Amino acid sequence: MAVGTSGLSKAGDALPRPYAQDGGQGIDPDDLPDGLVVADESGRVVCFNAAAARITAIPREAALGRPLEMALPLEDLEGRRWWNLTDPYGGLAIRAGQPERNLLLPGGREVLVSARYVRHEPTGPVRRVVVSIRGTEARRRTERSHAELIATVAHELRSPLTSVKGFTATLLAKWERFTDDQKKLMLETVDADASRITRLIAELLDISRIDSGRLEVRRQPVDLPTAVGRHVQAHISNGQPPDRFLVRIQQPLPDCWADPDKIDQVLGNLLENAVRHGGGTVTIEVSAAPIKTADDSAKGTAVTVSDEGTGIPEESMGRVFTRFWRGSKRGGTGLGLYIVKGIVEAHGGSITVGRGPGGGAQFRFILPVGAPAYLA
Repeated sequence: MAVGTSGLSKAGDALPRPYAQDGGQGIDPDDLPDGLVVADESGRVVCFNAAAARITAIPREAALGRPLEMALPLEDLEGRRWWNLTDPYGGLAIRAGQPERNLLLPGGREVLVSARYVRHEPTGPVRRVVVSIRGTEARRRTERSHAELIATVAHELRSPLTSVKGFTATLLAKWERFTDDQKKLMLETVDADASRITRLIAELLDISRIDSGRLEVRRQPVDLPTAVGRHVQAHISNGQPPDRFLVRIQQPLPDCWADPDKIDQVLGNLLENAVRHGGGTVTIEVSAAPIKTADDSAKGTAVTVSDEGTGIPEESMGRVFTRFWRGSKRGGTGLGLYIVKGIVEAHGGSITVGRGPGGGAQFRFILPVGAPAYLA
């Protein structure tokens, strides 16, 4: 980022000419979102922008003109003075800077600091030390999110694992005392709890792949109407009345190349939410849909799942696809819709939530035609 000299009157007017590389259109250091601290070849601070003063709680006037190690007295997490360890002016001549790391200011304030050593020649003396400072709030939020994920999964695993352990221990200890029907009931419970554990672990792996951008999509021809019918039939087999579901297929439909397992996961999650949390008739509609492109010529397939329940409050619709959103009813991990969104977007599609014609929640996702895995 080029910072022009025209904006340095408040932060220090001694910065060298290389800070003006943008055709004279200078950027005031105070406009930068991160803290910027610059020390000259003598080690004295010549720039200390407003963000640096805000993040470090060190007044600009107290930093300008002072030696860098005194203006910015940083320590590592073991209490060692960072500038003595790194020695930017007297250290290795091939060193170009320091990667970002957590450091502490007096009073225990934690900041993220990285540094670059500017030399006029590859192994020449350091002419400037440019330090970037960021607050730790964003990282703390990420850490809290990860901690909440671990706590949620641990909580959800505890119940089925306790059940599995209890039933298996009872069967092993008192096998002869139970009738065949009792044994079958306990083993069926163990099997159901084991399946629940497997789903939780699969969710955790999916989240890891989504967050890291490594969610793989293996495209094959997918018959969406058939897939919808299969999920509806599964709910009917589990005790839902057949008239609870209304399936509409608007032909003709474009070919759809997608990952069948992941699309099953999306459909299963949306229908499960509609059945469990919605009310009235659950309507599933499959239709062709245009995809927004430069010439609006691309086609895709849209699947809409709506119910006639109370719906989702307007103020909550922006959070539906975030982690741990559970709506007004507790239960589950709150990770399903986050995973659904990740899967749809990994296919290049989009998903939205709104209010259906019957007043309940309406989820609509659109998948592009896609291409076979061997052509992708």
